[in-house]
Amino acid sequence: MPDSPVWRLALPLPLPRLFDYLPPVGEAASAGDIGSRVRVPFGSRELVGVIAEVGPAGDDTPQLKHALARLDPQPVFHGELLESLRWLARYTHAPLGEVLATALPATLRRGEALADTHAWAWQLTEAGRTARERLRAGKPRRLADRLQDGACDEDTLDDDLGDWRSAARALAKRELAERIAVPVSTRAPAPRPGPTLNAEQQAAVDAILASRDGFAAHLLDGVTGSGKTEVYLHAIADCLARGRQALVLVPEIGLTPQTLARFRARLGVPVHALHSGLGDAERARTWAAFARGEARVVVGTRSAVFLPMPDAGLIVIDEEHDGSFKQLDGIRYHARDFALVRGKTLGIPVVMGSATPSLETLRNAQTGRYTHLRLRERAGDAQPPTVRVCDVRKRPLEAGLSQELLDTIGRALDADGQVLVFKNRRGYAPVLLCHDCGWSAQCQRCDSPMTVHAGGRRLQCHHCGARRPVPNACPDCGGLALQAQGAGTERIEEALAARFPDVPVLRIDRGTTQHRDALEQHLARFGTQRGILVGTQMLAKGHDLPQLTLVAVVGIDEGLFSADFRAPEKLAQLLIQVAGRAGRAERRGEVLLQTHHPGHPLLATLLTGGYSAFAEEELAQREAAGFPPFAHLAMLRAEAKHTEACEGFLRSARAIVHDTGAALDLHGPLPAPMPRRAGYQRAQLLLSSADRRTLHSALDAAMPAIHALPDARKVRWSLDVDPVDLY
Repeated sequence: MPDSPVWRLALPLPLPRLFDYLPPVGEAASAGDIGSRVRVPFGSRELVGVIAEVGPAGDDTPQLKHALARLDPQPVFHGELLESLRWLARYTHAPLGEVLATALPATLRRGEALADTHAWAWQLTEAGRTARERLRAGKPRRLADRLQDGACDEDTLDDDLGDWRSAARALAKRELAERIAVPVSTRAPAPRPGPTLNAEQQAAVDAILASRDGFAAHLLDGVTGSGKTEVYLHAIADCLARGRQALVLVPEIGLTPQTLARFRARLGVPVHALHSGLGDAERARTWAAFARGEARVVVGTRSAVFLPMPDAGLIVIDEEHDGSFKQLDGIRYHARDFALVRGKTLGIPVVMGSATPSLETLRNAQTGRYTHLRLRERAGDAQPPTVRVCDVRKRPLEAGLSQELLDTIGRALDADGQVLVFKNRRGYAPVLLCHDCGWSAQCQRCDSPMTVHAGGRRLQCHHCGARRPVPNACPDCGGLALQAQGAGTERIEEALAARFPDVPVLRIDRGTTQHRDALEQHLARFGTQRGILVGTQMLAKGHDLPQLTLVAVVGIDEGLFSADFRAPEKLAQLLIQVAGRAGRAERRGEVLLQTHHPGHPLLATLLTGGYSAFAEEELAQREAAGFPPFAHLAMLRAEAKHTEACEGFLRSARAIVHDTGAALDLHGPLPAPMPRRAGYQRAQLLLSSADRRTLHSALDAAMPAIHALPDARKVRWSLDVDPVDLY
């Protein structure tokens, strides 16, 4: 056993422990090493871990191996970020090594060096300056004219010329232009002027700026179109003026380009993006630039919450209610909640904005934990849309669309408006059915029907991704009466294109936005011309479509009846958000809700009192039922090839939790709402307590024994603290 200190490493393994290693030969361990990455041998492979502790080896330690190399001259994790990640590991009851690996960009997880963070610019070569006058009119000539006075960075070209990259490649191929590395500018010029704030916006800005020297959580509760982004911009501009960094979290990749363009134009500084649509190298550069204090503003999705912030000044969480802030596999963290933890540790304000705040956030505002800032009116001259319900009972439907809805669309188009037809189900149809015998196309690996895609030519499971062609005849009876039942976005697009052949019909869903910046490009081509957008919830989040005068919501009935206690909240948020896309400029908007249940209490409450009235009623029901935010949950999930393995593991886990003596309500083991997915049987155990500390104390005591269960090696299992989906 060595007398000198050893490194205790957090390795990216599903094991709740640290691993002792000696430093590389010729090196000594010291406390300053904590937070650095290390490459070590582990069995027959090599792993990259993080030094979590330095200390003497344990008494029962066998002969230790030497680490192969220390990868960082300075720790990549230190100070606030390291402590916050330790907290996250404790709160989620997850191995520290997996938490730290989740927080690192992929290149750093692989052991590569911290990325170079220079910026890129373009300049004309000597040949380009000579040949510029001879270039024909077009994109290459416009780019050459822009570069004639000197090099120009890529962010500026994005703002000035838009689609310039193909022209740059053409000039570079002819050796008339070249890409060069330039230092990153950290200057913070004064922001460009925006619209004058109204009284409510100004009051919100004043409240945020008043708390800029310490932690405060602000809920910016504003109706759609009320100008929440303007409040963010003023708060960020103040942050930059003080030489501090701002982090903006958005729920979807699709929102990032629109937000980036607006922020760059208004703030006058480079605004960086961080989301899964970027390449590993680009994400690593942004991470390194923020860690070095070179980047001042980052707009990113969920994983951006792990960015180091050496000059932290502000965190903004846009659409804080959105479920995509919750990671549903791996380390099951909630980016909003972790951002609040980081804000408190860093001593900076956190602003959460939404037109439909989550009930947990609203409850915290009611109890005074968060400052409740309200924007009740739409900004500028925009007026709230008129909303009416279309009762489609006993009425014929064409691809799920009623005649009243089609007539309303026609009137909106005749008035040169744009229309959004919202259907939260992608594909052509939800199910393929045999009209002769009742057979339906089920996924062979899941307990769910396969969705019809590609105009009725392909079947695809939206849960496991399995695909197969549509059969020529019914596999059961041999009949030819196979019919696609119901309507998805593809079928609605087809029907509307046939009904309105003189206007463009554009479908926006996961199938049409797989490529980088696809959503931004689709909306740019759609422009301000009259036309029809057919989309899923992707279009319900934050997009500003000023010419949109009609929103038609099709097929909301599926969400009115669900076993999930959160379903009413999710449906109410979705309806309010998508309705808010209408009438955001001078022209008044209209919202048409098509339903078979016009008298449903949820719809009645939303129509008469809005989201605030719904939230008040729903909170009262949650309190009576003992559901969050008045209780705290954790979910143990297990899946295996056979049901007995899942249930055996969960029964043993339940006994361990019960033996802790904690005052918990235990429900299960029970089959998951989808009992089989991707060929695996699924079951779950729900733990509930009115007191958060009681729940976590029980988990602290139980998790080591659960990890040690023999049955734990026979199943794939996970723990989800504060689950948002009881799927």
